[in-house]
Amino acid sequence: MTQSHNPGMNRRRLLQILAALPFAGDLFRTSAAAAATAPFSRVRPGDPKWPSDETWEELGRRLEGRLIKVTSPLSACVGAPPSPDAWAHVAKELKNPYYLGDELGLTQILGWVGAWTSRPSVYAVAAQSTADVVAAVNFARTHNLRLVVKGGGHSFQGTSNAADSLLISTRPMSAVVLHDAFIGSGCDGQVAPQPAVSVGAGAIWEHVYIEVMVKAGRYAQGGSALTVGVAGLVLGGGFSILSKAFGLAAANLLEAEVVTADGDIKLANACANPDLFWALKGGGSGFGVVTRLTLRTHDLPEVIGVVLATIDATSDDAFRRLVAKMVDFYAQTLFSPQWGGLIRLGPGRRLSILSMVFQGLDREQAEAVWRPFFDWVSSSPQEFNVVSPPRVLAAPARRFWVPVVLRRAPGAVIADDRPGAPESNIFWTGDLHNAGWVVHALQSVWLPASLLEPDQRARLVAALVAAARLSGVELQFDKGLGGARPEAIEAAKKTSMNPAVVDAFALAICGAGGPPAYPGVTGHEPDVDKARRDADTVTAAMSELRKLVPRAASYVWETGYFEPNWQDSFWGDNYGRLKRVKQKYDPDGLFFLHHGVGSEDWSADGFTRVEAR
Repeated sequence: MTQSHNPGMNRRRLLQILAALPFAGDLFRTSAAAAATAPFSRVRPGDPKWPSDETWEELGRRLEGRLIKVTSPLSACVGAPPSPDAWAHVAKELKNPYYLGDELGLTQILGWVGAWTSRPSVYAVAAQSTADVVAAVNFARTHNLRLVVKGGGHSFQGTSNAADSLLISTRPMSAVVLHDAFIGSGCDGQVAPQPAVSVGAGAIWEHVYIEVMVKAGRYAQGGSALTVGVAGLVLGGGFSILSKAFGLAAANLLEAEVVTADGDIKLANACANPDLFWALKGGGSGFGVVTRLTLRTHDLPEVIGVVLATIDATSDDAFRRLVAKMVDFYAQTLFSPQWGGLIRLGPGRRLSILSMVFQGLDREQAEAVWRPFFDWVSSSPQEFNVVSPPRVLAAPARRFWVPVVLRRAPGAVIADDRPGAPESNIFWTGDLHNAGWVVHALQSVWLPASLLEPDQRARLVAALVAAARLSGVELQFDKGLGGARPEAIEAAKKTSMNPAVVDAFALAICGAGGPPAYPGVTGHEPDVDKARRDADTVTAAMSELRKLVPRAASYVWETGYFEPNWQDSFWGDNYGRLKRVKQKYDPDGLFFLHHGVGSEDWSADGFTRVEAR
C-alpha cells in the first residue's frame, strides 16, 4: 500500500498541534526568532553537515581523480623538533616559487605574523577545465563550504588558502592562444577586431611572455614577477615595468570567462555582462572563478633596457640633497611613458637605483638622459660614495624574456631546479626573497603627481628622508599612471580600480619580513618580537608619507593586512558600485577573501556572516 506524502500539509498540521498546546505558541515563536537571528555559518570538518566520505568520493569520481586530499609538506616538521636534513630539504623547496605554485598545500608567502598562516585546505580540485570549476563551485555551494581559489598563489593577504576549506587550483589551466583579430562574444559590429591573447586562469606571466613576446613579437601587459598568476594580477588591476606606456593589465582585458556562484558559465566583456566585466577590471577576486582571460596585445618596443646604481651619502644633509636631486631629476626628465621601474631609499643614507626601466630609447640615448644626474653625483666625492657604478643595459625587446638568454646573464635569474623542470621555469633573482617569505609588515600609498610640482617637492623630499631614516622605502614608478600615455590613462578610468591610480606618479612601499618559518616547527618559528618591532617601524615610516596625502589610497595586492578604511583605500568612490555587483552575482558570499568587496559582512575567517544583507 502506497501512502501519499505531502510535506506542506504535514508542516501545517504540526503547527496546528503545537499551537493548541499550553505555552507552545510562545515556545514556537521563540524558536523561530532564534532561528531567524542565528548567524549563517559555513560548515567545517566534524560538523554534522560536513559532507560524508561517500559524498566526497562521489565528487572525486565525477572529477575523474582530480579531487585531491591535501596535506602540507610542512606538517612533517610540526611538533617534535625536525631533523636538520628534513628542515633543510623543506627550506630549500620553500625558496622555489615554481614548487610553491604547484604544491596544493602551500602558498608563495608562508604567512603574516599576527595576521595569517598558510594552511592547507581539506580537499582540492586540480581543475583542468571550466567544467571542473563548475563542479567544485556547485559542490561548495550545495554543501555550504568555505571556498578558496589558487592560481599563482602570490597573495600577501593569504587569500589563496584557508583551513577547513575546499580549494580550486586553476594551475593546470594554462593554455595560451593568440588572436590576430579578436572580437568579444556579442560584440560583432560594436567593437573593432584587435590583436589579443587568450590565457587560462592558471598560467603564469613568464610562460605568457614566451608565447606573446618571444615567439609572436607582440607585447602583453603583465606582471614584473615572472611567476605571478595571470588571473590574479589582472583582477587586482595589474602593473608591469612598462605600465606608463601600456597602462593597467586590467584595462587591457577584453573578455573573461567566469564561473559565478550559481555555477553558471558567463562571458563578461563590453557587450555581455558589462557590469561584471567592469568589476573584474580591478575589483579583486571575489566575483566568481575566472577560468579564461583575453587580453589586448600591443606592438612590441624595439628595445627594453634598465639603469642600475647604488649611492651612499656621507651625511644627513648630503642625503637630503641627494634625494632632492633625484626627485627633481625624475620630475623634469623621467616623468614620461618611456620610464618605469623603482628606486629604494634606505637607512644608512643609501639611494639604490634598483631598476629604472626604459623603452622607446636605445642604450646611448638612455645614458645621455642619466649623464647629468651621475655627473652631479661624481662632482662631490666628499658627499657621495658610488657603491655600485652606474650601468645602463639594453637588449632587443624580443629577447628580453628568452629563458636561455636570461640564464646566461650573470645573476639575473634563478632556475627551477626540480628534476625535469622546463627550461622556461625561471624567476628574477630579485624576487627570491618573496618565496617562502614570512611578512612582518607591509604598507603602501600612492603618491599623487601634484607632489612633483616645484612648490611641493620640498614637502615630498622631507617626507621621503624622514621615512627612509626609519625603514627602507621603495618608490615604484611603474605602479602609478601619472605621466603615462593619454590612452593608458583614459583606459584606466574605465576600470574599477581606485581613481587615485590615474594621478599617482609612484606607489611608495615599506615592508619587512623574515626567512621561511612556521608555527610549531621547533627552532624555525616566526620571530614574533621582531615582527612587532618591524611593524611599528614600518607604520612610523609610512605615517610620514601619509601626511602628504589627505585621502590615502593603497594598491589592493600590495598593502597592509590591517589597512584602515580599506574600502576607500583600495577602491575609493568605486566601492559602492562594486558592492552592488558583488550582491548581484554572489549574494551569499561564496567567494570570500580578506578585505575583498563585501567581506565586511563576514567574520575574519570568512565562515560566519556578521551582518544582514
